[in-house]
This record gives sequence, C-alpha cells and structure tokens, in this order.
Amino acid sequence: MRLLPCSTLLFLAVLLTSQAAVAAPPQVKTYRLPAEVRSTHYRVRINGREADVMHAATSYYLLNFETDGPVTVSVTAEDPHFWDHGVEIQPMRLGIRPVRKGATITFPMTGPQKLTIARPGDHFADADMLFLFANPHEKLPNLDGIRYFGPGIHHENIDAHTGDRIYLDGGAVVFGSVNLWQVKDIRIFGQGTVIYDGPQDPHSDQGWMHKPNWHCIVMDNAENIEVDGITCITRSRSWQIQMRDSRKIGLYNIKVIGGNPNDANQDGLDWLGGGDTTVRNSFFRASDDVFALQGNWEGYELDLLKRPGHDVTNITIEDTIASTSVSNTIRVGWPQKTFNSAHFHMRNMDVVHTGSGGCKVPFAFFELWADPDGHGRHDDYSFSDIRLEDWYSLLQIRQPAPQVRDIRFADVWAMDGPGMVPPVVKGDVAKVTLAGTTVQGFEAAGVEVQDGAEAPKRSPAAMDGSFTYTAGLLAAGQGITFTANAPEAADVRFEWIFGDGSRAQGRVVRHRFPDANGTLLDGSGRYRVLLHVTGAKGEQVWGSQSVVLRQASGRVAKTGTSIPVDGGRTNDLSFEAPADGGYTFTLLTSTKASLAVDDAEPVMSPKARPQVCGSRGDAVQPLRQSAVLRKGTHFVHVVRDASVENAEVDPPAAEGLPVVLWEGPGIARQRLPVGADQGAAAR
Repeated sequence: MRLLPCSTLLFLAVLLTSQAAVAAPPQVKTYRLPAEVRSTHYRVRINGREADVMHAATSYYLLNFETDGPVTVSVTAEDPHFWDHGVEIQPMRLGIRPVRKGATITFPMTGPQKLTIARPGDHFADADMLFLFANPHEKLPNLDGIRYFGPGIHHENIDAHTGDRIYLDGGAVVFGSVNLWQVKDIRIFGQGTVIYDGPQDPHSDQGWMHKPNWHCIVMDNAENIEVDGITCITRSRSWQIQMRDSRKIGLYNIKVIGGNPNDANQDGLDWLGGGDTTVRNSFFRASDDVFALQGNWEGYELDLLKRPGHDVTNITIEDTIASTSVSNTIRVGWPQKTFNSAHFHMRNMDVVHTGSGGCKVPFAFFELWADPDGHGRHDDYSFSDIRLEDWYSLLQIRQPAPQVRDIRFADVWAMDGPGMVPPVVKGDVAKVTLAGTTVQGFEAAGVEVQDGAEAPKRSPAAMDGSFTYTAGLLAAGQGITFTANAPEAADVRFEWIFGDGSRAQGRVVRHRFPDANGTLLDGSGRYRVLLHVTGAKGEQVWGSQSVVLRQASGRVAKTGTSIPVDGGRTNDLSFEAPADGGYTFTLLTSTKASLAVDDAEPVMSPKARPQVCGSRGDAVQPLRQSAVLRKGTHFVHVVRDASVENAEVDPPAAEGLPVVLWEGPGIARQRLPVGADQGAAAR
C-alpha cells in the first residue's frame, strides 16, 4: 500500500472540510412558545421540523425563526379544505408559488424574508392570515447590565429608564406595554414579542390617547431610541406605536401587527410632532393608517382639532413591507389640523395591501388631507421603488392652505391589479411629479385636479419594463418565448418571475408552465408574470402581465353570444378579440354584481366592504375572470344590483356602463372599448 505525502493528505483534508462546509445545511433556530399563545390553527414545519405558531390577534397567526440560509417550509391548515380556492404568498416579487397537497402547502424560502400567507383576496380585518418571519441569526449578548426577559410569559409593562439596554429572548412573550416616557439613550432588542391588550372600549375611539401603558410602544419626548428585532402585537382598539415630540429614533427589523374585530383605530406608527426617524427592514400590518403624521392629537372636539401642533420632519422608511385592512399606507394631516411637515422619504417598499373604500375621501397609498380648514406647509416628500399590490388609489392630496410643494413619486409600480378610484390633487398643491410611475388600468387616465391645484408633471421611466410573449392558444407544458422590449445593453439585467415558482435571466427567455392552475392555485389558468429590469446605475423598472393558459378540458370560446340574465341591471358588452389567446377581464364595482365572458360560469362579487366615517355606500372592489378566446367577437356580461347602485362611489363610466378593464395578447391593461362602434347593448 502506497502512502501519500503529508502535504497531499493536508490538502485533501482541507478540500474535504471545505466541501463539507459548503454542503452543510443551514442552521435554523425556532422558539418554544408558552401554551397561552401557542396555536394549532396552522402547523408549520421548517426543513421537516415542527415549529410553534403564535396566535397574534383576531384571526392572525405568526411564526418567527432564525436562519442563515435557504429553508423548505410546509404549512398545514386545520381545515382540510382551507386552500381549496387558492393560496397567495406575498410580496409578489418573491415569486413564491407553493405546491399543494390537501391541507398542506410547501414552498422554499431563500433566507431571511417576511411573508404574508392567505387565500386570494382574503386581506381584510376578518382575514385568516399567517405571517412568517425568517430573521438572520442573532448572537446572545453579554447580559451584564442588561434587563433580560427570558423564555416564557411575562405579565408586566416594560418601563424604560435612561440608558437602559433591554433584551427579549425569542421565546419571551410580554403581555404589556413598552413605555419610553421622557427618557433617552435606550436600546430594546431581541426576537421576543410584546402583546398589548389594553382596557380601551372596543366600540369607541379611545386608542388615540397619549398616556403610558396605552399602546404597544409609546414614546413621549424620548431621544436616541433604538428598537431591533422585536415583534409588537396590538389586540385592543389602540394605536400601535405612538411617538410624541420624540427624535433620533431607529426601528430595525421590527414586526408590528394589529388586529381587532372592529377593524379601526390601530395605526401602525404615528408621529405627534418630532421625527428624525429611520425605519428599516420592518413589517407593519395595521387596521388603520400604517404611517401617520400629525402635529398633535388631543381629541376630536373642534377646538382641540384646531389647536396648532409641532413640526414633523426627517423621516426615512426603507426596505419595509406595509399592509393594512382599512385606510391609508401614509396619511398626513386631518381636517382642521394645523402643523408643518418636511423631509419624508420612502424607498424600496412592498405595499401588499392598502385600505379599501374611504373616510370622507378615498383611501390611498399617500393621503395628505387637511380639507376643510387645515393649515400648514408640507414639503419634500419622496417615494421611490414602491411596489403596489391590492391597492385602492395612488394619491389623495387635499390641502386648502397655505401650501403643499415638492411631492415626488419615482418608480411606483402596480404589480398586478389596477387602482379602484382616480387620484386627486386639490387646493394649494404644486410641484407634484410622477416619474416612471406605472399605475395600470383605470388610473392611467390621469389625476383629477381641483380648486386651483397644479396638475402633476409626468415623465417616463428610465427604461422600458414591458414585454411580449408567444402568441396563440397557450397550454401547460408548451414552450413560450418571452421577450423584453428594452434593448440589450451592457450591464442591464433582465430577471423574469413567472408566477409558478421559477425565474430566469436574459432579455429573451423560453419557459414552460407546469400546469393550468395559475399562480394562485385557483384553477383560473392565469399566471402573473413579472419582469424586473435593472440598469448599470441601479435604475430599475418592473413590468407585469397576465398569461392565461388553456384548461385541461381544452375548451376555447370561438365566438360569443349575448345571454339573458334575470334581475339587476344587465349590460352585454361586445368586443373584438384581436388575436387567439388568453384574456383577463376586471369589473370595478361597489355594488353586488356578477361577471361572465361569453357563456362561462359567472363569477360573483366579493363580500361588500362598507366605507367608514359615515361615507355613503361600499368600497369599490375588483371582480376578475380569465378566458381563452379565438379571434373575433365576444361578449362580457355584467349584472349589477340596481337597488343599491351608488354613482357617488362607483368609478366614472361611459354612458352609465360599468367599468370593465381587459388585458391580453398585445393589450396592456386598459378600459374595455364600449359604445356603438363595439356593438355594446345596455338594457
């Protein structure tokens, strides 16, 4: 037997050690939760090992864990039929589509991510949702001089003192409030959870009150505060994080969740004066405004509302996910309120849900509302690289005096669906710019300008995010070629997210979809395909299209017919399909309605969502159906309940006809042409 030299043996040892390190599975850390908060509504396994799931609030559930690499996750619902109508995992840009087997869905996570998992369209206050938070590994600090909350239940408020370092272990659950009252130089960190369930009346609005132990986290004249990693849950009808006249605030990788059966008064993060705040790599699920700026808030009586407040300045929110069941993503002001604000910057955000409906004015991604009688200067707001999902309106800016200036939207992308109502600028508003902002469908018509406001200035995106794909009647397993319309160039990156769990890179790619169930596993055949184009200097655009496949039955509508429908107000809208292919139709309506293409089974409108604050009627909601059609004449059949028609709420429509959007081969999402030239027949 020949012996190898020592140098060779050493080389082989190093090589084998290196290969073993590369092949080593990621280290995953989960937390054992106390029985008081542990739930079996969902059973979650991470790399095959079961992890405890927490009941957060109402029908919201969550799981925090740590990982240094990719993991495989399976989620089993208690109800064996829970996923029968589909699954949606957001943010959409992650391209996660699970594999379903009965009550269990399985999918990969590439590393630290924050996910919302629910059934399609189920994102209101009564939704059944699972939040999955994969965090980077955290090293246990030296506990000398640290207030330590170990695993288990703690029933107490955390009253911080100047100079405190407070650590919440991942298995710690604190029932109480975090009070940062006239203190400074505080750091609160760890992966633990604070659950606030206060004494507020669930049927009236007391959650705005500013006093200790009245919110999950409350700050009063606090300074130099850092909060890292913790989860903050609010169950009672109260604002979640409220800060008055506090500055030098850093919130990093925090998870904030509010849920209340009355679906009201659970703002995510409020500034009552102050600012100098950075929010980064965080998650907010609110039951009201996610981020709200006010100079003060002392009650709803008119004399209190008119009391001038303090300035709010210097806020940066980035790399964060925002979600709400009702109201706005960002709200500035309120009727009668007087204060100034400036230097608010938001970038790289996934807005997975905005509110639906309105409170006197429609809810929006950005609402600045002081009409009537509000005063104050609001300057230098910027929003860049914002991805909108399940959204209602882009902006509502309504300021009577003295002025709103320099509001910049750059690279704001509608990732799949359209807005429900038009954006508005009203009053002393000027220098609003929309650069590269794509709001597909209804809002593309423009911004309503009222009471002397200056119309926003538009400019195109730095690059083209549109694309084309193979024409014809497409089926699962068929090779489909996707081509970006932006030209090939050095240092330009094209990334495709096909909505079936797979990705590709390159200006021209070829792809085969595995089945005709669609991205949401809802049997629609509709895949949400995204194109992300990144330039040499970091400029980027997103493109979004639906690709609709033939069902296994192979049924294709060759031509359409008008069919009689009893009850309600019926519209048969004829149109010409310009080519063979898959098309998607979206009805925007605030009333009970149905939608059908040709003789397909009608789809029914979702549960009505009443507007709030005494506003008339219900929120506008989308009703969608996909169909594979032959070139030629077809019909869209719309039936609306005439007894509850609300023209004040419904989107403006041509000649009283419903607003129906369509998209398909060569057709970007736009209003379906109707009228005499299209043979529209309204009865």
